[in-house]
Amino acid sequence: MGRTLVELFYDVISPYSWLAFEALCRYRHIWDIDLRFRPAFLGGIMQQTGNKPPAMLPKRGEYMLKDLKRMAKYYQVPVHMSPDAFQHIMGTSSLTAMRFITAIDMTNPQYLEPLSREFWIRFWSQHEDISQPESILAVAQQAGLSAELSQKALEMISSPTVKDQLKDTTAEALKYGAFGMPAVVAHYDGEPQLFFGSDRLELLGSIIGEKWLGPVPSPKL
Repeated sequence: MGRTLVELFYDVISPYSWLAFEALCRYRHIWDIDLRFRPAFLGGIMQQTGNKPPAMLPKRGEYMLKDLKRMAKYYQVPVHMSPDAFQHIMGTSSLTAMRFITAIDMTNPQYLEPLSREFWIRFWSQHEDISQPESILAVAQQAGLSAELSQKALEMISSPTVKDQLKDTTAEALKYGAFGMPAVVAHYDGEPQLFFGSDRLELLGSIIGEKWLGPVPSPKL
């Protein structure tokens, strides 16, 4: 058996995607996996599957606020939940951000990981905008992109090439059975296995024959 390909379909509007992202980043040096980041559009997945945001059910929204606080502490990821977090989400479209991330993935993939992380930090730690061009450029600067690269990627987001790539990645997530995010797909034993949510990584490890050592494992010496 070779290394297991593990794909993470994510959107930076999703806080649970951030938890899965950071945990998988830690495990790629411990488990025998090839980790591939797949930026996709959560809004498209919700629309296509008829799924609804958790906060539309008030009791579920209340629980999610508490759950994210606990999960952020457990995963050691700086998700900071404000009382108006759900209004913040509902009032923000991640489409432009995800197109920008897609453009960078297509042109300068070495920045995909730090760029995605900085989008999550800006939105979920600092509670700042991620939809306007000046906000996106600020995130890119924090991720270490030059002004020239950032401006070029910003100009690309309206191109059919980038739009189609994001649509195709989102469609691929749907093909695997995704109905929300994070959607983790492990290609193991000749077939793709879908795991939904940041709390299914222990099960993922069990399926692919790897040991779960908690969300913050000690690195291999």
